[in-house]
Amino acid sequence: MGSVTEPAPGEYGPPEPRGTGEGDSSRDTRGDHGFFGQPRSLANIFGVEMWERFSFYGMQGILLIYLYYSVAEGGLGMEETAAAGIVGAYGGGVYLSTILGAWLADRVLGSEKVLFYSAIVIMAGHIALALLPGFVGVGVGLVLVAFGSGGLKANATSVVGTLYSEHDPRRDAGFSIFYLGINLGAFFGPILTGLLASTLGFHWGFALAAVGMAIGLTQYSFGRKRLPAEASVVPNPLPRDRIGLVIGIAVAAVVAVVVLVVTGLITATNLVTWVIGSVIVAAVGYFAVILSSKRITTVERSRVFGFIPLFVASVAFWSLYQQQFTVLTIYSDKQLNRDLFGWEMPVSWVQSINPIFIIILSGVFAAIWTKLGDRQPSTPIKFALGTAIMGVAFLLFIPFAGGAANSTPLLAIIGILFVFTVAELLLSPVGLSVTTKLAPKVFHTQMVALFFLSVALGTAISGQLATFYSADNEVVYFGVLGGIAIALGAALAVGSRGVLKLMAGVR
Repeated sequence: MGSVTEPAPGEYGPPEPRGTGEGDSSRDTRGDHGFFGQPRSLANIFGVEMWERFSFYGMQGILLIYLYYSVAEGGLGMEETAAAGIVGAYGGGVYLSTILGAWLADRVLGSEKVLFYSAIVIMAGHIALALLPGFVGVGVGLVLVAFGSGGLKANATSVVGTLYSEHDPRRDAGFSIFYLGINLGAFFGPILTGLLASTLGFHWGFALAAVGMAIGLTQYSFGRKRLPAEASVVPNPLPRDRIGLVIGIAVAAVVAVVVLVVTGLITATNLVTWVIGSVIVAAVGYFAVILSSKRITTVERSRVFGFIPLFVASVAFWSLYQQQFTVLTIYSDKQLNRDLFGWEMPVSWVQSINPIFIIILSGVFAAIWTKLGDRQPSTPIKFALGTAIMGVAFLLFIPFAGGAANSTPLLAIIGILFVFTVAELLLSPVGLSVTTKLAPKVFHTQMVALFFLSVALGTAISGQLATFYSADNEVVYFGVLGGIAIALGAALAVGSRGVLKLMAGVR
């Protein structure tokens, strides 16, 4: 996505980007209708994204319990709080890595190559989790999956976009099919990896995630040559005389992290704190560079200021929503009644509930916004509602607080996750869209980076917050966090007119 430093005049739009593939009409997909009326290449991207989400959510569905289950149960025996912190730090790292993935696509390799190599890195990470013992496998595996997932997430959508001309009427339907693949993978991943982990052991679950990614990578490899040449374009190639500097910075960063780990300054218990600090520094840096630039207009600067309340609301939302993979996992393991006709379903299956609701409700919300047209709520109001409703979802845990083991009915969690999904659909789909509308022309990629940083920061904070959770303080935990989210949502709603004024015509 762009550097934190301000782009120099003329840095964007080089005279001749590498890998343009001009004149290669055999790779033009605009007239291809071979996949349900869509370009056949969509099937390959659909497949790699579906299997990547299968492996990602499949692994994440069993990761936390693998960390804190006892050695006798096949786990690593960590304390729950430390384990939750690691999961939060890993999740924050995934979204932080999207910035690196987008930068590599913009400056070095192009979106298609970054997508392909990222899939290989992800598969290697899952293999490490499956084969390497103990904390070595966790360390190597999570780092590889985080970097790979960030690279693939940052570029898969971009590659899909190259399949269509700007005004192709199939474009929206094509993206809908693509997002269906994401949610199908997110649904089946936790079910199948959780089933293997609960019957054969955790490493079998991680191995299935690796197999899934391998399937997605293989089918994608066969279709790479059919992709448009535009997918391989490097929009803003890095000057050759700066390659050495970039490599030096990368090596220095890796060495610095290794030194911090070896000297004990970075540990399993404070890793999430380091991630939170890194994201905050990056976000402040982006805002400072953009707002202090002399290359943006008064209107553009106002719009960036208007984005700040949305950034804060996004952080608050994701800090609660992403606790599906920390607090909700612990809650499902300890207090949820998972009995299904005399058989106890795996803990990870709870993670498959949300994707079902996403598939069902996405069309409903799209129809509502279409029918309302210009009368639909403004973006600040949607953000306010999403944040407040996420707070309400946390309050819904309170009636079941302090219950005995396995005392919370499965139907209650299904209902709570339905509210999670409603909140998500109010905020998440419009987040990236409004960010691009508010972005100054010379800082488009930096603003998109800021949106992903809000997700990274919220996800990392979700891991930090989870360290304060215990069955003994559930009323306070869910009550305080839910109340704060509702208060933030209400404050944004009250101030929405002021925010809209700052947004200067963007609604």
